[in-house]
Parts: sequence; structure tokens; C-alpha cells
Amino acid sequence: MGREFISLFDEWAESYDQSVSGKDEEYREVFEQYEHILETVASKTTGTVVEFGVGTGNLTEKLLKAGRTVYGIEPSLGMREKTKARFNDLELLDGDFLTFPQLPGEVDAIVSTYAFHHLTDEEKDSAIQLYSQILKENGKIVFADTAFTNEADREERHRLVKEKGYLNLLQDLQTEYYTTIDVLDDLFRKHGFDVSFEKLNTYVWLMEAVKTKKI
Repeated sequence: MGREFISLFDEWAESYDQSVSGKDEEYREVFEQYEHILETVASKTTGTVVEFGVGTGNLTEKLLKAGRTVYGIEPSLGMREKTKARFNDLELLDGDFLTFPQLPGEVDAIVSTYAFHHLTDEEKDSAIQLYSQILKENGKIVFADTAFTNEADREERHRLVKEKGYLNLLQDLQTEYYTTIDVLDDLFRKHGFDVSFEKLNTYVWLMEAVKTKKI
């Protein structure tokens, strides 16, 4: 359920914002247009929003500035402490994509950036099924995360990263649960969502899924 990565994120909490700012050359392309990616996700939402994988609160800030009611869910204590220091009044909960406290009232949108890849494809399936039950009709899932167009794209990206000597990034791409657009398309549609995909940088795709029916 992604909790195997908690210790990593506890350690990363102190330097995460430096990484996303592009100061780490290996990950510069991953976080290219970072602010635009966050703003795009926030702009696709309305009303009450649940954010999974809050991290240090960068997307949270965009959502709050846009006037959304936000419930943040984050499994890393280190990350929660960072976010809580920024937003004292934020409803911030200890949980992950699959296990979290009961949410108060109806939810209009579920969002996440740079986090859904912490679930295996089977866990992604379970998560999307769960969100289809939480969201009302026309509710949205809006995620931005690294994904591959297909397996050939995955292999080529691994080759290019290795060629550049970005061995930390290569290890991440090979060991975390990055999936392909066709797999994601099947999972969202399986659980009653109409979904569209837009590539926002070399690595990151916007996934906008609208609930259209009950399964």
C-alpha cells in the first residue's frame, strides 16, 4: 500500500522542496514545470477535495488558495509535520491511498501528485474501486504522476537515464511501481470513470477521471 516507502519520505522531508525546485540534476526533468503541474491539478477541482500523499503541502497550498475545502492524507510523520507547520487549520490525517479514517460528508474530487506510483497495479485497481464508491456522480479523480506510454517507452526511458549516468533515478524507475497509460486507462474505465490523459513533461502525465456510473 505504499507504506514500504515511509522511511524514505521521512528522510526526504527536509530536502524534498529542494528536489522539486530542480536543484537535483538527476530529477530535474521529473519535476520540470512543477508549479504548473500543481496549478493544473488544482484548477481541475471544485468544492471538497481529498488529497493523498500531501508531502510538504505544495499542492495543498494551491488547493486552499483556489478556495477548496481540503482533507489531507499522508502516511509519513515527517511530511505531516512539515505540512502542519504551514497550515495549522488543515484537516491532516494519517493514512494512505487504501487505508484512511472515515471522511466527513461528500467528496467532489480526489487528487494526488507524484505519489500514485507507490501502489502496485493491483493496489491501484483497489484504490480506484474504493474512490468510485466515495465519489458522487461527476466527481473527479485528478492525479499527476510519472507513467509510461507503453512498455517500449519504459525501456527507452530506462536506456536514456542509464546513458546519462542518473543511477539513482534509474533505480527509482526500476523498483517503484510506475505503470503504463493503457493499464491506467483500463483501471479507470473498469470502475465507471471516463478518463483522459495529458502529458505535462517528459515523465509526468495528468490523469483526469470523471465518475459517470456506478459499478
